[in-house]
Amino acid sequence: MGNTQKSEFKKRLLVVGGGSAGWITAAYLNGALNARGTEKNVEITLIESPDIPRISVGEATIPSIGHILGVIGLDEMEFMKATEATFKQSIKYVNWLHNDGSFYHHPFSRYRAGPIDRSAQDWIGTNRKIPFTETVSAQAQICEMGLAPQMLGQWDFGARLKYAFHMNAQKFADYLRDFSVERGVKHVQANVTKTNVGKNGHIRSVETDTETELTADLFVDCTGFSAHLIEKALGVGFEDCSQFLFCDRAAVMQIPYEDYFPSQVRPYTTATAQSAGWIWDIPMSTRRSIGYVHSSSFISKDQAEREVHAYEGKHAEKYPIRFVNFKVGRRKQSWKGNCIAIGLSGGFIEPLESTGLYLADLASVMLAEHFPYTTNSMDAMAFRFNRIMSNRFYEILDFINMHYCLTRRNDTEFWKTVQRPEHITDRLAAKLEFWKLKLPSTADFEDQFFPGQPMTSSVAAADGRPAVDTAGLWNHESYEAILYGMDFRGPEFEKLLGDNRPPVQMPEFMLHRLQGARQKLPPHHIWLNRVLGMKPYEMHPPPPGWVA
Repeated sequence: MGNTQKSEFKKRLLVVGGGSAGWITAAYLNGALNARGTEKNVEITLIESPDIPRISVGEATIPSIGHILGVIGLDEMEFMKATEATFKQSIKYVNWLHNDGSFYHHPFSRYRAGPIDRSAQDWIGTNRKIPFTETVSAQAQICEMGLAPQMLGQWDFGARLKYAFHMNAQKFADYLRDFSVERGVKHVQANVTKTNVGKNGHIRSVETDTETELTADLFVDCTGFSAHLIEKALGVGFEDCSQFLFCDRAAVMQIPYEDYFPSQVRPYTTATAQSAGWIWDIPMSTRRSIGYVHSSSFISKDQAEREVHAYEGKHAEKYPIRFVNFKVGRRKQSWKGNCIAIGLSGGFIEPLESTGLYLADLASVMLAEHFPYTTNSMDAMAFRFNRIMSNRFYEILDFINMHYCLTRRNDTEFWKTVQRPEHITDRLAAKLEFWKLKLPSTADFEDQFFPGQPMTSSVAAADGRPAVDTAGLWNHESYEAILYGMDFRGPEFEKLLGDNRPPVQMPEFMLHRLQGARQKLPPHHIWLNRVLGMKPYEMHPPPPGWVA
């Protein structure tokens, strides 16, 4: 058993597990370390089970996906065709502040008036009749108009709009597989039956049900929540963060356009709050993916199904609903010895801000940057990798936690409970208290420690030090979108200023931008049809409750 032939590569890496996380890792590392297969620096092999079904749902991404596609070498248009992808320009939050149909957007593009941006300061003292994001970004209204972020012809519309994608995650994994195998990544289909660990605590090899043994210098665990290598073989524990995010299950349903096409393809993700969580609504070019992310402690499966059907309408009752269980938390060490956990094996946070694939993207980028070409660099690289990944995990945890704790809903026990102080992270609580004294700004992320923040946090990095929010993913402007979308400090200013608050003034630039958008940007589904060949599905009248 085993391969004793000398390799022409400098290092050998084995990715255990496929799916999106596994193939993103293999494809990105091949692009970054092997120049897309034109150099032989790292021998990359991926082994995946032919028997384990994938968790296949519609996936929403954030703009960082553009870096991943670029390094791998994927053509954007070909990628979109292969994965049933559509554009995503924002996340629209419905019923999060009150259960009254109100909403706000967290768009990707933002207008800055000058070197000193007083947009939030100016807006918060007004009557706030226009939502904050609409005064700093045309993209919220562009989304509401259902427009694509690209023109049908050559772009001549000023600054480009930032965007990400909605896509079929299973087709994305298959596309990455085919692309990578053509460029030198080895693909093995077999079940891992045993992991062999040496006396030094490093993994030596994995054995399979095809009576082969695969050896490597580094092993990447992409085996999902089962965490076969990082947990079962190396014993790395899991930090449970469910006290801050209660949702632990999703009820997932697919609506094919062949059966029902709702007259448009929304160029954004919709997150609609329900009695015990929220429903994602992700449009692809052939179907919509609906998923009710909820807490099993507050709602039964039967009731969750009823809420999904009520959300979508009578026509949804014929589609099967599949339940997916998950746990919110992170591996205490993402990299131990010569094993790196990427994807669900390394941790999970509910996808409210579309960070499911992002954490796998980030881990792949960080592994490429910290790749240990020499054996004596392994521990040092692992130390930095673990620090960066834990910092980013807690940054996401804070941000998602904030969506819940700012609610004013009291119509269900779930929404009453998520607001309680014990369910708010220490660092987020300190941020919110500080932002009652001053508005968020860049300086708040220079040294992430605020008055009243405990020296020993309820969450800590792998090295024992408190985690630091570097704004690597969301800066103060993203925080403003959520804070003011959730009316943070609104009652305070209403009481302080009363009826003396002036009306909101829309920047002239924003008005021109919106006027130009109506003339230059096509409806999203028209762009998809003309450029990518999306089928012109028969349109049906919208179901009751549909919000365009």
